[in-house]
Amino acid sequence: MRMQRRKIDIIIAIDPDVEKNGVAYLNCENKNLEISTLSFPELLDYLRYVQRCAETTQKHLVVVVEAGYMNKGNWHLNPKDTKAAAAAKGNHAGRNHETARKIVEMCKHWQMEVKEVKPLEKCWKGKDRKITHEELARFTGVMGRTNQEGRDAALLAWVYAGFSIRL
Repeated sequence: MRMQRRKIDIIIAIDPDVEKNGVAYLNCENKNLEISTLSFPELLDYLRYVQRCAETTQKHLVVVVEAGYMNKGNWHLNPKDTKAAAAAKGNHAGRNHETARKIVEMCKHWQMEVKEVKPLEKCWKGKDRKITHEELARFTGVMGRTNQEGRDAALLAWVYAGFSIRL
């Protein structure tokens, strides 16, 4: 007997950061995508709000969190980095990873369906091979200004939904 997987209606994708988390809200039915950046407390308020809305409208909500700690290594070092610079980069990456873990912990506490996913491969035209606004807009139709954290979250939501990213 095969169990049928429930259709996902809404995806909230999060690119965790200590300062501002990239957040994307994707309505899978009409491919409507909203992108923002929120502090940790703002993000928690937002997640509760979206959870209540989804429950009220009986929509299936999934929260997708980029979990950089799932990578085997997190080396962002430059050969010219001093020991202090290397330590600062490690500290920053660790703080971001802990932010991701706390987001996942809170989602589980609130009984929200949450998925931890490895960071997507960087294969775009932007700095450090990250996606540019123009590339994202080409396949999502998103308008207005976006920042890197928001674009990363939007790409995560789009890919998790199984939508095409072909240019």
